[in-house]
Amino acid sequence: MKEVLSQSEIDSLIQALSKGHIAEETESGSIEGGFVKLYDFRRPNKFSKEQMRTLQIVHENFARVLTNFLTAYLRTPVQVKLESVSQVTFEEFIFSLPNPTLMTIFNAAEEMGSAMLETNPQFVFPIIDLLFGGVGETPKKIRELTEIELTVMRRIMTKILENLRYAWEDIVTLMPRIENMDTNPQFNQMIASNEIVTLMTLSTKIRKSVGLINVCFPFITLEPVIANLTAQHWFSASQRVGSVDSRLVQIGLETVEVSLAAVLGETTVKMEDFLQLEIGDVILLDQQVDKPMSLLVENKPMFQVQAGVSMGRRAVRFLAGKGVEA
Repeated sequence: MKEVLSQSEIDSLIQALSKGHIAEETESGSIEGGFVKLYDFRRPNKFSKEQMRTLQIVHENFARVLTNFLTAYLRTPVQVKLESVSQVTFEEFIFSLPNPTLMTIFNAAEEMGSAMLETNPQFVFPIIDLLFGGVGETPKKIRELTEIELTVMRRIMTKILENLRYAWEDIVTLMPRIENMDTNPQFNQMIASNEIVTLMTLSTKIRKSVGLINVCFPFITLEPVIANLTAQHWFSASQRVGSVDSRLVQIGLETVEVSLAAVLGETTVKMEDFLQLEIGDVILLDQQVDKPMSLLVENKPMFQVQAGVSMGRRAVRFLAGKGVEA
């Protein structure tokens, strides 16, 4: 049963604490003891550790896919690596961005909301320089993008978002569609400033230029599919994709045309006799009537069959359990 202190006892404790007679209990000590867990109500953790881990796996895959795409597209070595996955407020994310920077606002899917792909100048300008015939350098003084450069980067962003869709396909089918592109983060009002977002930061290296890519998904955007961000769903989704792929392969094989040929028999004749053959002559083969024949698939023996007639036409019947090793 807890003891209730009187007002005089409370005053004595406060006075003793102010004079240093009683050591103040530190927050770290209480945390280490396991009795207190700090919680910031201004920054609630809306994503669980498992969900954050799933997002990490997805965007590690995105980094690998994007590395291959940009290297092939720009015809120069490009490195993309996932650096961190965190959840912050949208205001903190916006305040951390340089000005100017390229922010691509896109609609993730019909049942989801908007998200952002932010690419800083150290990533954007080397790409523009390479596409316009340069060596992939970043200008000494960062400037605003021109209308032509924005048009070029819109095409690049479309392709990058397509790679993002590929990385997310085991979680949800994204249909990214660019809604807006802006360069001043202070004017961006995509969502309320106190909303929680999950932030994936990727480092990039194009030639000697080192830049950053930030993928920002607000919680309200991922909320409709938040249940999919689990290891169980990830595993079941990969199993479903595997069965679908197997069925697609089967359907594809069913429509492939192959050549079939049944070997009636073989024999050896002299060239002199072969040249004297005429219509009506009979060639004696080494194949007996009651013995199975070999059926060739694309000139390779695959099955054993029996010759016969079906609906007035020559045919062969497959013999159960009698295949031929190719």
